[in-house]
Amino acid sequence: MRKIETNTLLSSLWLFVLLNIVFRDIHQLVLKSELEMLLTGTYNGVEITERLMLLGGIMVQVPIGMVLFSLLLTRRIGRPITFVAVLVTASGLLSAAPTDMDDMLHLVIELAAMAAIAWTAWTWPKRDMSHP
Repeated sequence: MRKIETNTLLSSLWLFVLLNIVFRDIHQLVLKSELEMLLTGTYNGVEITERLMLLGGIMVQVPIGMVLFSLLLTRRIGRPITFVAVLVTASGLLSAAPTDMDDMLHLVIELAAMAAIAWTAWTWPKRDMSHP
């Protein structure tokens, strides 16, 4: 496997997580049962409100922001922010229990990627390859 800078690897892993989250949500929309639930204003028994939509928007801003912040932040600032972002994002992912097998597949992949992000940040070398 080719060695890449830690910042680039972290940003790529966050993008991988984000794409899995987005794709999981989008592909559910082809199911008639999902669309019917959404049209009633409830999803899995939870009423969809503006406040809930705002919370979801805030939660997804964490991985979106980390795609960029992983590239821009130094190790000293990036490591603690990455750990907090992993905890927030993983908590959000686990708060909505999977309802079917494909949701479970995406959740497992997303959590594995979150573990890889945490491990990458934990083992982030003090000397970056771009700053010899």
